[in-house]
Amino acid sequence: MFDAINQMHPRHRSAEAEKLFKAPEWKLIDGRAVKFSDVVVHSFNMGDVEDPDLYAAQPILDWQNSEMGKWVMEHAVETPFWHRHVDPSTYGYRYYIIARLAEQDQTYWALKWQKS
Repeated sequence: MFDAINQMHPRHRSAEAEKLFKAPEWKLIDGRAVKFSDVVVHSFNMGDVEDPDLYAAQPILDWQNSEMGKWVMEHAVETPFWHRHVDPSTYGYRYYIIARLAEQDQTYWALKWQKS
């Protein structure tokens, strides 16, 4: 339901992003099956600038220091990563921050922060 793979169609992902994405996996924790999958936890637009990654550092840092960012960094199974996509509708870029979360953490994140 919240999988990043479903949120970002494969034809819109670069080869670099393809290496970072992982298929959902199941693990037994305390006798319970828990599903872990990648979720797009934050995204933002960046205009057409000379070095978009340099300019994107500030919004990424602001997000990481926000309540949501701190929660995601604490609950992510692996270190969250970001990916840049060309956004032809704005002639700029769209950045996605992706985290691998357990199913119960995905539900908490979605109820608290996911925009409808």
